[in-house]
Amino acid sequence: MPAKELLNQKDVKFRLLFEDNPLPMWVFDRDTLRFVEANHAAVVHYGYTHEEFLSMTLADIRPPEDVARLKDSVAQARGLALSGQWRHRLKDGRLIDVEVASHTISYAGRPAVLSVLQDITPRKQLEEQLRQSAKMEAVGMLAGGIAHDFNNLLTIINGYSHILLDAIPPTDPNHGAVEQIMKAGERAATLTRQLLTYSRRQVLQPKVLNLNQLLAGMEAMLRRLIGEDIELHFAPARDIGQISADPGQIEQVVMNLAVNARDAMPRGGILTIETGAVELDGRYAATLPAMKPGKYVVLAVGDNGTGMDAETRAHLFEPFFTTKAQGQGTGLGMTTVFGIVKQSGGAMHVASEPGQGTSVKVYLPSIDRPAAVEMDAPVARAARGSETILLVEDDEQVRNLIRDTLRGDGYKVLDAPNAADARRIAAAHKGPIHLLIADVVMPKEGGRDLAAGLARRRPAIKVLFMSGYTEEAVDSGFIQKPFTPAALSSKVRDILQGNGETSQGAGG
Repeated sequence: MPAKELLNQKDVKFRLLFEDNPLPMWVFDRDTLRFVEANHAAVVHYGYTHEEFLSMTLADIRPPEDVARLKDSVAQARGLALSGQWRHRLKDGRLIDVEVASHTISYAGRPAVLSVLQDITPRKQLEEQLRQSAKMEAVGMLAGGIAHDFNNLLTIINGYSHILLDAIPPTDPNHGAVEQIMKAGERAATLTRQLLTYSRRQVLQPKVLNLNQLLAGMEAMLRRLIGEDIELHFAPARDIGQISADPGQIEQVVMNLAVNARDAMPRGGILTIETGAVELDGRYAATLPAMKPGKYVVLAVGDNGTGMDAETRAHLFEPFFTTKAQGQGTGLGMTTVFGIVKQSGGAMHVASEPGQGTSVKVYLPSIDRPAAVEMDAPVARAARGSETILLVEDDEQVRNLIRDTLRGDGYKVLDAPNAADARRIAAAHKGPIHLLIADVVMPKEGGRDLAAGLARRRPAIKVLFMSGYTEEAVDSGFIQKPFTPAALSSKVRDILQGNGETSQGAGG
């Protein structure tokens, strides 16, 4: 076969492999970095015409900060170091992450480099989402553990503060000191509640809500909150459907987002609060961590303030991270929002650029069924009682406080530090046990399992669960730590009198 015909056949095969390859490919001059060939896939993916490619160099598709690294790679490794992961700029300005495989060739008599490219931007985004999710989960577990321990301590501090305050007359100089201790304890309790919300261990009291109605009820308060120099644009969509959520928690979400927007507009601006209804397909839901396809009600809060850079956005939901001056913020505002939304089954998306303002979208699942849990407010004042109560609490000081409070109210109290001891006490006790008070979270065996076991032998026993945190709604009586002696007394009397509560045996 003549040499010329063989060369033509090789050229045809090369063209077929190069031009029809589904992956972007190009050839560039190793010395000048100028493109000498680009296949159809590269033209489509990058947005440049073939002629535009031939008038450009590799440096033209790299962000400016990567050009120095590009030139060093070419100089040191004669083009081979261009393999690996790089960032490329498309014609529309977007940056993508690319996996590059390069090989040196001779093209038109000159040393050149053939590169095959694969856009790995979706993979990198998913990897970053997984890293962020794992980091937030780890921080959330730490925050929940800290809050649980602090709530036990605050139950003791706040409980005995209330007892002392009732015992000391207002004219006593120590009365004011105890009052300050109590106020500090209440502020600390607020912080731990925020940590519990972030770690998704806050106790929710969900109800069926229409988001538009909830926002309408908040509008006057929001206008006072943001001040006269900020315009509030409220744009509710019609027929958005309903959500199952804790109304107080959703109000807290709106308040925190409004405060953040206000602080981002120190010279005034526009705060926009919108609602809507969307149905997310699997492809879009996959762009939001832990999001499932389905129907959602959307809350969008936007401002035209200072905005955030990428570094700030990366730490936005971390506890105690704040861009505000010292003393002007706890760094728990967005942390709390994140926790409430996640525990409510939703997701968030934040878009922001320096000088371009911020837009926060909150997606909450749309429902067509009643909320699973509704809880009534406790009775304001408790009467004394004479019933027998089995108290199970692993923290000795908390147990002592509760026991002393209940005995002071006239109850007979049997107390145990764990579930095993509680079962032995219950088995040995000949009379009735009217109420079990048990911590939800205890070593080896929690309050739920203990209550279920006791109910089989004592079906009439009623139950009051307590905890510094819990990961799900409680379907029986519940009181959240830290609580005051008065609140405990009211809750106990409420359950024993049967005000909306059932026995563990009847309620399952």
